[in-house]
Amino acid sequence: MFIDRAKLTVKSGKGGDGAIAFHHEKFVERGGPSGGNGGRGGSIYFVTSKHTSTLINYRHAKKIVASDGQNGMAKKMYGAKGEDIYLELPLGTVVYQEPGHHFIVDMKDENQTFLICKGGRGGRGNACFASSRNRTPRVAENGLPGEEKVLTLELKLIADVGLVGMPSVGKSTFLNVVSSARPGIGDYPFTTLIPSLGVVNLDQDNSFVCADIPGLIKGASIGKGLGLAFLRHIERCKVLLHILDMEREDPLSDFEVIMEELKSYSEHLLSRPMVVCLNKTEDDELMDKAKNIEKVLTERGYKVFIVSLILNENVKPMLYYLSSLVKETKEIPLYENKVETVKVFDATKEIEKEFEIEKTSPHSFRIYGPRIERTYSLINLSTDEGVMKLISILHKVGVDDALKNLGAVDGDTVTLMDFEFEYFE
Repeated sequence: MFIDRAKLTVKSGKGGDGAIAFHHEKFVERGGPSGGNGGRGGSIYFVTSKHTSTLINYRHAKKIVASDGQNGMAKKMYGAKGEDIYLELPLGTVVYQEPGHHFIVDMKDENQTFLICKGGRGGRGNACFASSRNRTPRVAENGLPGEEKVLTLELKLIADVGLVGMPSVGKSTFLNVVSSARPGIGDYPFTTLIPSLGVVNLDQDNSFVCADIPGLIKGASIGKGLGLAFLRHIERCKVLLHILDMEREDPLSDFEVIMEELKSYSEHLLSRPMVVCLNKTEDDELMDKAKNIEKVLTERGYKVFIVSLILNENVKPMLYYLSSLVKETKEIPLYENKVETVKVFDATKEIEKEFEIEKTSPHSFRIYGPRIERTYSLINLSTDEGVMKLISILHKVGVDDALKNLGAVDGDTVTLMDFEFEYFE
């Protein structure tokens, strides 16, 4: 089954918590803190594979979760890291993040690997907090949570030449004649229900990949027929071969309809080199009709070939021309993958706020913000020292003053994520 679109949720593993432990051994006095660090959570990667050609593996995969890192242990032993997950994608898969359908990465290269969800960092054990001033720390860090993303995967086939045209004009016949691909052929609308790829081998120096796209109709760019589902597969093609059926009443009108649909779907498709193939010219009347249309389209600047795919007439010259056109046409990237660069921090810009406070009711306040929430997530509150550390941090960053300015009075309730405490001046 050909599946070219899938939606799934991916979540990386949480980092293991750091341990609070002390060294106990006979004849060893004051062994000191020995809590080890937690292991990193498992990450999730996308990797391209030539062994898969559709997204069928993700048709029923609603959520993929990596394993958490193991908690730290006594004797300064680190917890084991969570196992990473590698998800295979066919070449040409574009990944978007929802909501908003924001582009993330175009998986178009062989052996391409992309980190989609990074595992959470493991928390430090109390052995890391020992100092000359505090030889027996009873505080440790929690592991950071993993990332969670809702993704849409869209497969856009990688081919050199894309076949476009109305239904039943001869696109599948063309692929049958020029390659070993065997798409279905029939004299009825939408014979081709899924895109088909075929390799055209002319000689040692001339070969290219051709994609048979299901027939387009008027309104395909807004979802009519099969157009919207498969127009995306034309986007990667270097060259378009527009096939017209001379047996139809007005092939020129068909040509205009398809060109308008291509333009409506994506303006840049019209900038691709296009060759026009006038097919089904088996008798004199159809041949005369083809010659008149050839004259019109040639004047518009198109390269036109009059052929009979059934009789395999004048097909070879067209194939060699397509091969030369593919060689001289540069690949047009759909998206520019982001390249990691060195971050430059501008000291003149406003620094991100440490926290925000919202008054949720006359005597309730909520502290929030990425930085303060991350700090909170790291603190192990299972000991009195952990709680005191959190209170000390809140005081240090100015939470007390901010609450007072908002009108907080003794006994008011303050929450930070799932931590709740009473305010006292």
